[in-house]
Amino acid sequence: MSGIELSSTAFDDKTEIPRRHSGEGANVSPPLTWSRVPQEATELVLLCEDPDAPGTTFLHWLVTGIDPGTTGVAEGETPQGGRAWPNGFGRAGWGGPMPPPGHGTHRYFFRLYALSEPLPLHEHPGVEDVHRAVKGRELASGTLVGTYQR
Repeated sequence: MSGIELSSTAFDDKTEIPRRHSGEGANVSPPLTWSRVPQEATELVLLCEDPDAPGTTFLHWLVTGIDPGTTGVAEGETPQGGRAWPNGFGRAGWGGPMPPPGHGTHRYFFRLYALSEPLPLHEHPGVEDVHRAVKGRELASGTLVGTYQR
Protein backbone atom coordinates (compact mmCIF):
# COMPACT_ATOMS: atom_id res chain seq x y z
CA MET A 1 0.00 0.00 0.00
CA SER A 2 1.44 3.36 -1.01
CA GLY A 3 1.54 6.34 1.31
CA ILE A 4 -0.21 9.64 0.82
CA GLU A 5 2.00 12.69 1.33
CA LEU A 6 0.16 14.99 3.76
CA SER A 7 1.52 18.41 4.77
CA SER A 8 0.60 21.92 5.88
CA THR A 9 2.07 25.35 5.22
CA ALA A 10 1.05 26.32 8.78
CA PHE A 11 3.32 23.81 10.58
CA ASP A 12 5.77 21.00 9.86
CA ASP A 13 5.39 17.39 10.95
CA LYS A 14 5.89 17.00 14.72
CA THR A 15 6.02 20.76 15.34
CA GLU A 16 3.66 23.14 17.13
CA ILE A 17 0.33 24.05 15.58
CA PRO A 18 0.05 27.87 15.50
CA ARG A 19 -2.25 29.43 18.10
CA ARG A 20 -4.40 30.81 15.24
CA HIS A 21 -5.65 27.24 14.60
CA SER A 22 -6.31 26.49 18.28
CA GLY A 23 -9.46 26.81 20.36
CA GLU A 24 -7.89 29.76 22.18
CA GLY A 25 -6.96 31.47 18.90
CA ALA A 26 -9.08 32.08 15.79
CA ASN A 27 -10.07 28.36 15.76
CA VAL A 28 -9.73 28.02 11.99
CA SER A 29 -8.61 24.75 10.43
CA PRO A 30 -5.06 24.70 9.08
CA PRO A 31 -4.42 24.54 5.34
CA LEU A 32 -3.49 21.04 4.15
CA THR A 33 -2.09 19.66 0.91
CA TRP A 34 -1.78 16.06 -0.22
CA SER A 35 -0.47 13.98 -3.08
CA ARG A 36 -0.03 10.34 -4.14
CA VAL A 37 -3.72 9.43 -3.81
CA PRO A 38 -4.40 6.14 -5.61
CA GLN A 39 -6.44 6.58 -8.81
CA GLU A 40 -8.90 3.87 -7.77
CA ALA A 41 -9.94 5.80 -4.63
CA THR A 42 -13.65 6.60 -4.51
CA GLU A 43 -13.44 9.02 -1.59
CA LEU A 44 -11.04 10.57 0.89
CA VAL A 45 -11.62 10.83 4.62
CA LEU A 46 -9.87 13.39 6.82
CA LEU A 47 -9.56 12.83 10.55
CA CYS A 48 -7.80 14.82 13.28
CA GLU A 49 -7.50 13.18 16.69
CA ASP A 50 -5.78 13.83 20.01
CA PRO A 51 -4.74 10.56 21.70
CA ASP A 52 -3.31 12.49 24.67
CA ALA A 53 -6.69 13.86 25.79
CA PRO A 54 -7.79 12.82 29.29
CA GLY A 55 -9.99 9.72 29.24
CA THR A 56 -10.30 8.91 25.54
CA THR A 57 -8.97 9.95 22.15
CA PHE A 58 -10.59 13.28 21.28
CA LEU A 59 -12.04 13.97 17.82
CA HIS A 60 -11.10 17.42 16.46
CA TRP A 61 -12.13 17.07 12.82
CA LEU A 62 -13.86 14.48 10.66
CA VAL A 63 -14.70 15.03 6.99
CA THR A 64 -15.92 12.21 4.74
CA GLY A 65 -16.84 12.09 1.05
CA ILE A 66 -13.92 14.26 -0.06
CA ASP A 67 -13.38 14.28 -3.82
CA PRO A 68 -10.35 12.01 -4.45
CA GLY A 69 -9.23 14.33 -7.25
CA THR A 70 -8.53 17.17 -4.82
CA THR A 71 -5.02 18.00 -3.65
CA GLY A 72 -5.73 19.98 -0.52
CA VAL A 73 -7.93 22.33 1.45
CA ALA A 74 -7.51 26.02 2.23
CA GLU A 75 -7.40 27.38 5.77
CA GLY A 76 -10.82 27.50 7.38
CA GLU A 77 -12.51 25.53 4.56
CA THR A 78 -14.14 22.11 4.24
CA PRO A 79 -12.46 19.93 1.59
CA GLN A 80 -14.29 19.79 -1.77
CA GLY A 81 -17.24 17.38 -1.75
CA GLY A 82 -16.75 16.69 1.94
CA ARG A 83 -19.25 16.34 4.75
CA ALA A 84 -18.08 17.77 8.07
CA TRP A 85 -19.20 15.68 11.05
CA PRO A 86 -19.62 16.73 14.70
CA ASN A 87 -16.31 16.91 16.56
CA GLY A 88 -15.73 16.16 20.24
CA PHE A 89 -16.95 19.67 21.11
CA GLY A 90 -20.33 18.81 19.52
CA ARG A 91 -19.97 21.17 16.53
CA ALA A 92 -19.65 20.14 12.88
CA GLY A 93 -16.26 20.93 11.37
CA TRP A 94 -12.92 21.87 12.89
CA GLY A 95 -12.46 22.17 16.63
CA GLY A 96 -8.97 23.46 17.36
CA PRO A 97 -6.57 22.22 20.01
CA MET A 98 -7.58 23.19 23.55
CA PRO A 99 -5.90 20.76 25.96
CA PRO A 100 -6.34 21.30 29.68
CA PRO A 101 -3.90 23.94 31.00
CA GLY A 102 -0.79 22.35 32.48
CA HIS A 103 -1.58 18.95 30.91
CA GLY A 104 1.63 19.00 28.87
CA THR A 105 2.12 18.75 25.14
CA HIS A 106 -0.65 17.02 23.20
CA ARG A 107 -0.21 15.43 19.78
CA TYR A 108 -2.75 16.01 17.02
CA PHE A 109 -2.78 13.33 14.33
CA PHE A 110 -4.14 14.53 10.99
CA ARG A 111 -4.91 11.41 8.96
CA LEU A 112 -6.04 11.30 5.34
CA TYR A 113 -7.41 7.99 4.07
CA ALA A 114 -8.05 7.01 0.44
CA LEU A 115 -10.91 4.54 0.40
CA SER A 116 -12.18 1.95 -2.06
CA GLU A 117 -15.81 2.58 -1.10
CA PRO A 118 -17.81 5.14 0.95
CA LEU A 119 -17.47 5.05 4.71
CA PRO A 120 -20.60 3.87 6.58
CA LEU A 121 -20.92 5.86 9.82
CA HIS A 122 -23.73 6.46 12.30
CA GLU A 123 -24.79 10.05 13.13
CA HIS A 124 -22.24 10.82 15.88
CA PRO A 125 -19.15 8.69 15.23
CA GLY A 126 -16.17 8.71 17.55
CA VAL A 127 -12.53 8.17 16.61
CA GLU A 128 -12.72 4.41 17.16
CA ASP A 129 -15.85 4.17 14.98
CA VAL A 130 -13.91 5.79 12.14
CA HIS A 131 -10.89 3.50 12.56
CA ARG A 132 -13.14 0.42 12.54
CA ALA A 133 -15.04 1.61 9.44
CA VAL A 134 -11.82 2.36 7.53
CA LYS A 135 -10.48 -1.19 8.01
CA GLY A 136 -10.81 -3.19 4.80
CA ARG A 137 -11.57 -0.07 2.73
CA GLU A 138 -8.20 1.71 3.02
CA LEU A 139 -6.15 1.93 -0.20
CA ALA A 140 -3.57 4.38 1.21
CA SER A 141 -3.16 6.87 4.02
CA GLY A 142 -0.98 9.73 5.14
CA THR A 143 -0.35 11.26 8.56
CA LEU A 144 0.79 14.68 9.74
CA VAL A 145 1.34 15.29 13.45
CA GLY A 146 1.10 18.68 15.12
CA THR A 147 1.59 19.52 18.79
CA TYR A 148 0.00 22.01 21.16
CA GLN A 149 0.06 22.82 24.86
CA ARG A 150 -1.50 25.39 27.17
